[in-house]
Amino acid sequence: MSKNKKINALEIITLYMSYILDHNAKPSSVYAFAKENKFEEAVFYQYFGSFEAVEKSIFNAFYENTISVLEKSNDYKTFDARNKLLSFYYTFFENLTANRSYIVATLDSKKLDLKKLNALSSLKTSFADYINTLEIETIDLKQKNLAQIQQKSIKETAWLQLLITIKFWLEDSSVSFEKTDIFIEKSVNTSFDLINSTPLKSIIDLGKFLYKEKMNIN
Repeated sequence: MSKNKKINALEIITLYMSYILDHNAKPSSVYAFAKENKFEEAVFYQYFGSFEAVEKSIFNAFYENTISVLEKSNDYKTFDARNKLLSFYYTFFENLTANRSYIVATLDSKKLDLKKLNALSSLKTSFADYINTLEIETIDLKQKNLAQIQQKSIKETAWLQLLITIKFWLEDSSVSFEKTDIFIEKSVNTSFDLINSTPLKSIIDLGKFLYKEKMNIN
């Protein structure tokens, strides 16, 4: 690669991942990273503002690759929300497994709070949008505010569940990560069962009652 040759975002991502795997650390600077890979520093900034931005793009790329695979499946299009989410999980973790060495080097489940990890912020946004597209059937709430709270709660719970699954996968030492597959099936099914459970409906009914009482008092 010549000094002045421009490279694209995907090539920068690939070079960055290779650097992390080879050195088990981030490059000391964009200048040093560009010099080592024989391209102009300015080219880096055409696509990314920092190494943190590269990391965000990497994890979001795993999401985009997952969606790309799912959208090519005719069977997926016929699935209900539960089975679509299961398919997403299995495909997403296949992508993670194909890049496990990089992810393990980047995410230390024993030291990092995954909820606060900046590298996952773009993934979180994309995943929340995906959850919206599933149109998960929920309890019909007449009050708009309660319905909005319910939808926000579903997205936040789904994100937390994904983080927990990532942490489980990082620590999974079973053959072909079969324990992660079992965990995915059980956790996703449990989540959907809880959404439609009688206890949850009772809690919602209580919330609706208290909301009405508050409105009447005010």
